[in-house]
Amino acid sequence: MPDSDASGRSAEPAGALSQHRNLPVPVARTANGDREGFFARLARAIFGWRNGPTRADIEVVLEAAGPGEAGVSPEERTMIRNILALRGRRIEDVMVPRGDIIAVQQDIPLGELVKVFEKANHSRLVAYDDTLDDPMGMVHIRDLIAFMTAQAAVDPQKATKRKKPRPAGLDFNAIDLSLPLSSTKIMREMLFVPPSMPAIDLLEKMQATRIHLALVVDEYGGTDGLVSMEDIVEQIVGEIEDEHDEDELPAVVRENDGSYVADARASLDDVTAAIGVAFDVGDAAESVDTIGGYLMAQVGRLPLRGELVPGPEGFEIEVLDSDPRRVKKVRIHRSKNRTIERDREGRRRFSGTEDTTAAAIAPPTSPPEPPSDDAAKAQPSADSSAPQKS
Repeated sequence: MPDSDASGRSAEPAGALSQHRNLPVPVARTANGDREGFFARLARAIFGWRNGPTRADIEVVLEAAGPGEAGVSPEERTMIRNILALRGRRIEDVMVPRGDIIAVQQDIPLGELVKVFEKANHSRLVAYDDTLDDPMGMVHIRDLIAFMTAQAAVDPQKATKRKKPRPAGLDFNAIDLSLPLSSTKIMREMLFVPPSMPAIDLLEKMQATRIHLALVVDEYGGTDGLVSMEDIVEQIVGEIEDEHDEDELPAVVRENDGSYVADARASLDDVTAAIGVAFDVGDAAESVDTIGGYLMAQVGRLPLRGELVPGPEGFEIEVLDSDPRRVKKVRIHRSKNRTIERDREGRRRFSGTEDTTAAAIAPPTSPPEPPSDDAAKAQPSADSSAPQKS
């Protein structure tokens, strides 16, 4: 698109594009300088029929056009806006975070690799050495199928000696599923990009190199995330789903008891919209976007499964599921004045009437000795009345 020079005049576009200056400009009405139609204004903006910054011209045209003017649908209008906004998006805005990357070790047996592909529902997987910080490349499912087909191929001369020829000339019993991936020589190169790289620049690089998968690395060489060409294209056209994609459940679900169960990756905006309460993350506002990130900012560490953390305006957040790397699922409900207790695994539960704010965010201590069987039978569980979710 032509940009303005220092005088504010649009630069002449190169090649065939400049020929459009000599074309007649379509207008809605021509008498007395009446208002032009949507396509006329958009054409002037794109092909430089009027002076001024092209990007600003297109944005003005989109804002000035009526809802149904010139037959432009809301979807088309949204795509044009998304294209303009893509310049301001960075890789860190569109990447899959490290915790959600599905990857395999380079020595994984082919049989196990097939299972991972089936469960992951991806056509490409990252392969690494010891950890994800030691990437070795990527493996494409088409390369895997080609390798296995070559192994299963039957010599035509031997096939004719059989009373019953092999289907399609393939003997799948000949495939060695115990072979490690690294010995097959089917791993491909992938791109390595910083999180600050503009998304549109990576899209151009992927087109030029024909490599559609990039690993996002930080300044120390550690893996931050993963981004594919589809992730970038979806910033323009919206979510792309195929026949294998399953419908995603809402990030925040209201339970019958009035509490909310949320994926820890749910954005704070989505949680706020669901419960009607804003989350104040203070100085961490630039780095915290999800409810899981909010919990870590509150306690200064990774919360444990079963832990309760004070939330905003009388809410508290219970960690329903987590692993050593991240929180996975939480329950948000109105807090109660309860005293802190510990179950037999040392996880905190609350009951009673005391203020437990300080105790809720304190790091856990070593669990107490488990009670005797008689005592355990006599004392009911602290959360026996709490609703359970399967």
